[in-house]
Amino acid sequence: MTLTKPTLFSEIENLIKELNPQTISDERKAVLQPLTVFIQSKVSNNQEIRINFICTHNSRRSHLSQVWAQTMANYFNIKNVFCYSGGTEATALFPMAAETLKNSGFQIKTISEGNNPVYSIKYANNEHPIIGFSKKLDDDFNPKSEFAAIMTCDSANEACPFVPGAEKRIPITFEDPKAFDNTPQQAEKYYERSIQIATELFYVFSQINL
Repeated sequence: MTLTKPTLFSEIENLIKELNPQTISDERKAVLQPLTVFIQSKVSNNQEIRINFICTHNSRRSHLSQVWAQTMANYFNIKNVFCYSGGTEATALFPMAAETLKNSGFQIKTISEGNNPVYSIKYANNEHPIIGFSKKLDDDFNPKSEFAAIMTCDSANEACPFVPGAEKRIPITFEDPKAFDNTPQQAEKYYERSIQIATELFYVFSQINL
């Protein structure tokens, strides 16, 4: 029985093919290495891979990371990868983060409105959608043990020296596109950050030996 490669939405697949991992510096590759090692050890031992991306407000970088990591696992046909996100506090998934993903080919539906909207984020026809909303890192939606906690922002990294239940705690921080909110460069800077995250996670999952 041969495993068929899952099919992503064509716009996302085309974007992934244009990513350039050569732009990642050696210093940055060293930052990404512990996540590669964590995923590889799980794959080698035939274990489920749980990754919780953590930021202060769970509104921008942690969601972009969660969505791209789940997408890259699918792209490289790495099974049993479950990606999550959380914050040291809950706010809302920032609309521009959702819009940036939509502009990259993800199908996004608003499941519920309100102060903390809930989104369905799909990257492929036959895959379960990612449920996107802001939540604390220990929310019932997230795993309680046997996961890697990826700290995607400096303030969460400093505020959370210990993540309960985490098997590994790995800082991979990104600059906050929030600095460009309500400026003419907003859409461009959110896209830039999304592409950086996608490129780095492409690099991480491309290293995994099945």
